[in-house]
Amino acid sequence: MTSKSDPRIQNYIEAVQAMKQGSFNVSLSKEGSDDVAELGAALEDLARSLDKRFEETRTLTNITTHINSGMLLDDVLNYVFESFRPIIPYDRIGCALLEENGKVVRANWARSEAHDMEITKGYAAPLEGSSLQIIMETGQPRIINNLETYLIDHPHSDSTIKIAREGMRSSFTCPLRALGKPIGFLFFSSMKPDTYAKAHQDIFIQIANQLSTIVEKSRYLQQLLELNELKNKFLGMAAHDLRNPLSTLKGYLGLFLTDVLGELADDQREVLIDMNQTSDIMLGLINDLLDVTAIETGNLQLKRQSTNISQFLHDIQTSFRVHAKAKSIEIKLDLPVSLPVLNLDQARIKQVLANLITNAVKYSYSHTFILLRVKVFEKEVWIAVKDQGQGIPVEEMKYLFKDFSRTSVKPTAGEKSIGLGLAITRRIVEAHGGIIWVDSEIGKGSTFTFSLPIQEKPD
Repeated sequence: MTSKSDPRIQNYIEAVQAMKQGSFNVSLSKEGSDDVAELGAALEDLARSLDKRFEETRTLTNITTHINSGMLLDDVLNYVFESFRPIIPYDRIGCALLEENGKVVRANWARSEAHDMEITKGYAAPLEGSSLQIIMETGQPRIINNLETYLIDHPHSDSTIKIAREGMRSSFTCPLRALGKPIGFLFFSSMKPDTYAKAHQDIFIQIANQLSTIVEKSRYLQQLLELNELKNKFLGMAAHDLRNPLSTLKGYLGLFLTDVLGELADDQREVLIDMNQTSDIMLGLINDLLDVTAIETGNLQLKRQSTNISQFLHDIQTSFRVHAKAKSIEIKLDLPVSLPVLNLDQARIKQVLANLITNAVKYSYSHTFILLRVKVFEKEVWIAVKDQGQGIPVEEMKYLFKDFSRTSVKPTAGEKSIGLGLAITRRIVEAHGGIIWVDSEIGKGSTFTFSLPIQEKPD
């Protein structure tokens, strides 16, 4: 039988075509002991190798896709530890990052199957003169097949001594680089010697390359969160320290303005009224900063209670009528005949409406009106504050509910604003399980609407 008519050849051709389509679980005829049989055995080995590499690549892609979705550094590395075993054997993974302009290598994270860990977060050593410096300069991974043998030639390697004491016997070290610069190292270690003796370095390099950018991004995200937390603490402390003396100042101003400390001349009263109004603005700013800090740190506590929303909104109308009347603006109500009882924090929702109504007055012209309207749906209530003001440019609406954001629209009477009111309003509404949005048209006014969920009645 010639090779052309050998049925095994056709079997091998079909197997190769299947592998080209990504199917490596092929059935090959290996009968005989001639060259064709050897070819079949070689093709079978190739299929197994390609299947393994394909699975490694697919697993790596799935893992990196998952961890590239915005996780913090510790979360990324914990996920790597849980997920990478189909690709790499290990009993320990460590991550060390460069600090102090690349002069120091500091352990940032580590996880091990060992009972006691010798190297944990915070362990640091100089990069210069170390074996890690060579790895970083060459960009090539390093395999140590037997850590005990390695220590005979390198008895002063403190990190190797500690890893060996944990029970590790072989290691694989990958350099991490992001945006063209070195950022650190990833260490895979095993309790068995020679674990990485036959490792394909290219898969480790591929893993390191993909993880480098993810690790760097996660580290920056973590640093941003830590800085944001520090900022919130500073704002909270500063605001508290400012509010106390300012409250004292307002107390004394109140005594003067009520003539408790003696009758004032007209010019004196005018100055003290200006001082009192300025103090009110400053106190409002401080309270806004405290609110933002409380919300950002998760300390916003809602004191919910069953609320007759109709009566609640009538009280709001009455409270702000005088404020609006100062600019000859009327506040009107448009309420359905029947309104559900809502479970809400009355003080906080009043704060929401105060911000919306105050803004409506601030950006409206005299002799107009503000409409406070309610719509009831099956699972939620919409409360809207509609004005006849200047309107907001469409391109600026996306900035409205962000911290310290202001539009190009100016208050009609020069009132002051620092751009925190709407940001706080959004957070309070969201804390209640609702959302807030705006509809606006230049020259015709704006409508700010927020939703509040209707609490289901117990069975």
